[in-house]
Amino acid sequence: MARIDIRNLQKSYGAATRTLHGIDLAFESGEFVVILGPSGCGKSTLLRMIAGLEDITGGEIAIDGQVVNRLEPRERGCAMVFQNYALYPHMTVAANIGYALKVAGVPKAERERRVRETAAIVGLADFLDRKPAALSGGQRQRVAMGRAIVREPRVFLFDEPLSNLDAKLRVSMRAEIRKLHKRLSATSIFVTHDQVEAMTLADRLVVMNRGHVEQVGRPLDIYHRPRTTFVAGFIGAPAMNLVTATVQLGGAELMLGRIALQLAAPLTAIRAGTGVTLGIRPENVEIVPPGTPGALPVTVDFVEELGASRAIHTQGDGFQLAVTTSGLEEPASGDRLHLRLPAKDLHLFSPDTGIRLDEAAPAATETQRESVPA
Repeated sequence: MARIDIRNLQKSYGAATRTLHGIDLAFESGEFVVILGPSGCGKSTLLRMIAGLEDITGGEIAIDGQVVNRLEPRERGCAMVFQNYALYPHMTVAANIGYALKVAGVPKAERERRVRETAAIVGLADFLDRKPAALSGGQRQRVAMGRAIVREPRVFLFDEPLSNLDAKLRVSMRAEIRKLHKRLSATSIFVTHDQVEAMTLADRLVVMNRGHVEQVGRPLDIYHRPRTTFVAGFIGAPAMNLVTATVQLGGAELMLGRIALQLAAPLTAIRAGTGVTLGIRPENVEIVPPGTPGALPVTVDFVEELGASRAIHTQGDGFQLAVTTSGLEEPASGDRLHLRLPAKDLHLFSPDTGIRLDEAAPAATETQRESVPA
């Protein structure tokens, strides 16, 4: 196990292209951290810089207190599992798993013992004589993980390792990775663009966007209290509803369309007539009878069947709202509904910065305030 400290980390490709903008993070020893973000946000670049596969433009990375900026990858105590497996096709499973030990000069008897033990851990004890071409995608991914495990590293780095697997196999491999982490207790950093992987795997979640850290915290804390509109819209399926509303009555109400919405706590610092971004999760929107105080009249646009529930997409007076429900009602396109937005479930953000308006209030979520672009 190892603690990792990242301080003001920067990455540029020439003068014009800057990929990482002063990242500050700390990963505790034995923690499973998931770095989540869209393609091009810099998450894989960050992982490769920790591994030593990318040069550092500015800042520093320390593992257990030792700055590793100038250390070679093999000197950092990290093992990486790649998206494309990177197996040697002419070698058996045993040879692939044990190759790093062979290069390191580990005696044959010791090497074979460690390979057998590792194969048992990843469920490949009966496949040691096979070559990669004779394995399924999930088995190949297990070989790649075994090759990392056998080195007994301080840090495991996973670069979107499940992207090439089908949906069912991804579910089972997520469970295997989580059990493996619990068994080995090594510090693990897992990069993905898949929010389901992130929410199910992480002890702690790092959400990135355009080379910045948007938010850091426990998955459910981030889900229930997103710090920015980017996080609010990126995490959750369907995504959080984000609409423009206007402050009224000394901050006690918001006008959405022609309907006044009561707030749980007044926005005393914001003048009447000011626009804000209002957010609410689709599962928190309520379908209510006509005439309910504060209900928003809407028209059904289309319905997504999700199996155990359905997402109803609606159009209102200058806004759009999605609501998820598991009820028996089956509205059709063009039907009229009335929706209520409970005050306790509303999230309010600045339309200029995208940061939540109550950010100064105590929260259970860690944040990286200085890292979010204005």
